[in-house]
Amino acid sequence: MMNGRPDMGYLHWTWKPYQCDLQPFDGVRFLDAMRNKAWGLIGDSILRNQVQSLLCLLSKVEVPVEVYHDKEFKNRRWHFQSYNFTISLIWTPFLIKSEIFENEHGESTSEIQLHLDTLDTIWTNQYESFDYVIISGGQWFLKTAVYWEKGKVVGCHYCENKNLIELGFEHLYHRSLQEVFRFIISTKHKPVVFFRTWSPDHFEKGEWFNGGTCNRVLPYKKGEYTEGSMERVMRGIELEEFNKAISVLSSSNDVEKLKLLDTYRLSYLRPDGHVGIYRTPNPFPKGSKNAASVQNDCLHWCVPGPIDAWNDLILKMVLD
Repeated sequence: MMNGRPDMGYLHWTWKPYQCDLQPFDGVRFLDAMRNKAWGLIGDSILRNQVQSLLCLLSKVEVPVEVYHDKEFKNRRWHFQSYNFTISLIWTPFLIKSEIFENEHGESTSEIQLHLDTLDTIWTNQYESFDYVIISGGQWFLKTAVYWEKGKVVGCHYCENKNLIELGFEHLYHRSLQEVFRFIISTKHKPVVFFRTWSPDHFEKGEWFNGGTCNRVLPYKKGEYTEGSMERVMRGIELEEFNKAISVLSSSNDVEKLKLLDTYRLSYLRPDGHVGIYRTPNPFPKGSKNAASVQNDCLHWCVPGPIDAWNDLILKMVLD
């Protein structure tokens, strides 16, 4: 709406799961339960998208004070003073140690370097300060990258003209999640951890980089949408590694503190909920109304919009 999207029908659809009464997010109830608590949301720009939704929902009760941000506003922290409650957003798109080379426009200038056996300390160093954590992977794992282990290059994904073994993004996602869950299991501090599943995109007639669009204004009907093979693979990896972690924890009380926040199926039914051409205000070139000339964002979600249901689930899982 703020950026000029003219239709509003997508705001009136809500997720109604079978055999479960999922109530709309109650900010008062949530904040009352979170007095003197701290949340850490760890991941990429989709996690930031979820934080935007959560802050909007909570701001109906109290407007938080931003108490920290880095130079690029990728890492941020907000404080709800009346409740002594903090929300920290930690930007770490691979969860593991990475070297990312981009220009001022966010365009890659060289292959990403990823250390498969080393977690990103930007989140592990803060982990003990959190009572609740949401952590997730995302589409960054599909990017061209060189993979390192034990200080040596072991392979890559889609690195042309290099004499390296093609390991593929599947290998990367397995290894990254294995390191994440190993840390969660082994560290003495045991916050409640929600592992959020894959967020599907809805590009049609192309992808982000070659003119893909998302101009639907209604959710998919049951049976209308067929998930892509890549999404199926990545979700399968997530469930496999999560279930391995649960198996390790099954003999201890800590198993109750690792939870699956499965937002995948409720999200893939909502092709109408992406920002599309309205990623920025006034997206059309001056004097033009040609949508074909504007890059579509069919990955991130409108706020308010379908992503609010993710936080409805959080409320139920935390308080019920």
